[in-house]
Amino acid sequence: MRKLIEFTCGEETLVGTLDDAAGTTGLLIVSGGNEIRIGAHRGMAQLAERIARADHPVLRYDRRGIGDSTGENGGFESSGEDITAAAQAFRETGVERIIAYGNCDAATALAFFHAQAGIDGLILANPWTVEAVDEMPPAAAIRSHYAAKLRDPKEWLRAARGGVNIAKLAKGLAKISKSAPQTETSLASRLATALAEARVPVTVLLAKGDNTAIAFTDAFKGPAFDAARNRVKIEQLVSDSHSFASPADKDWLSGKVLEAL
Repeated sequence: MRKLIEFTCGEETLVGTLDDAAGTTGLLIVSGGNEIRIGAHRGMAQLAERIARADHPVLRYDRRGIGDSTGENGGFESSGEDITAAAQAFRETGVERIIAYGNCDAATALAFFHAQAGIDGLILANPWTVEAVDEMPPAAAIRSHYAAKLRDPKEWLRAARGGVNIAKLAKGLAKISKSAPQTETSLASRLATALAEARVPVTVLLAKGDNTAIAFTDAFKGPAFDAARNRVKIEQLVSDSHSFASPADKDWLSGKVLEAL
């Protein structure tokens, strides 16, 4: 049965949607970006319905300043208290074990804050590792895009006919040349540290053609992630959909979530 619940986070009120079920291992869904708890293309609501039908209760919620919840939106790096409050409210419904799922910056937030929330396992989709400096895709995604084009004879023919946007190409090449290193304070390095220190099972789900997933895959090859690699299970889907939008993507996603549960 699906119902609305409210719970407190500091002095604010968070609103969530609970899909009740008989099991005592539940799924906590944390929304990415500034999305409300229904998710892109109703994806999080549909995922919750599928998981609840398999006898796992599911809680989705709006963090402070988003959707139906009160307060100020401080972004994913200030969402630790929201995640902790949601986990506590979920346990109060009778759930004994919590696996948390998040996409994009919600995945990164869960890596940062799962320990303080007492979460028992993580499913992190397309984790966000990109330092926001401009509106262009991450450098790794640009490299992947150009590499694919260079392997396609049709693109060479198009270039010869003048069908290439030179200004766009120049911007892309400039972005690649300025690719930032993984310093100790970079988002990628902080995520690497959080994953290395995790004491719960971690599954990372990647849509291989998604820019955010490409950026994570590139960062994951770096030395900052050396200590994290043997602690993380990587699952990849041949898709470019960041939100796993197609029916086939949704089937794959729900299957991987059920495996983790």
